Amino acid sequence: MSDNTLDDLPLDDDARRFIAAHPHAAIVTVGADGRPKVVKIEVALLDGRLTSAGHADKVRSRRLRTDPRCTLYFADDGHRWLTLEADATLLDGPGTPEQLLRYFRIRDAKPTGPLDYHSDRSHHIGLDDDAFRQVMIDEHAVLYSFAVTKSYGNA
Repeated sequence: MSDNTLDDLPLDDDARRFIAAHPHAAIVTVGADGRPKVVKIEVALLDGRLTSAGHADKVRSRRLRTDPRCTLYFADDGHRWLTLEADATLLDGPGTPEQLLRYFRIRDAKPTGPLDYHSDRSHHIGLDDDAFRQVMIDEHAVLYSFAVTKSYGNA
């Protein structure tokens, strides 16, 4: 895994604030046919790393395992935008459910208490930590950790 953290990236303070204010991004991966494939994700900083969550069996997970190169595109409601070229590492080891719990607590700005979880597979309200970790295991959830190699935009 790369040692890049957001502090190591070629991003100024304005870009960091932009990501924090606009955590929804489009991720572009490379399909088997060579065409770009785009889906929406939500990012947060976990231990200083730009991170997102997904499922092991998602097409984007398979693509990133084959070719970790990707591009993240952030935009506001006006004309400001930021593009990050990155290499993704999928985290799916024994410690991943705990990391996912921490990621969602950071992403949702909820450091303690019950968590809600919504995916295309299930919806849960008011999960305690143990129940949340079990849902992550049951859904084969993974983390995507992004090592940014280049940034550009007008944010």
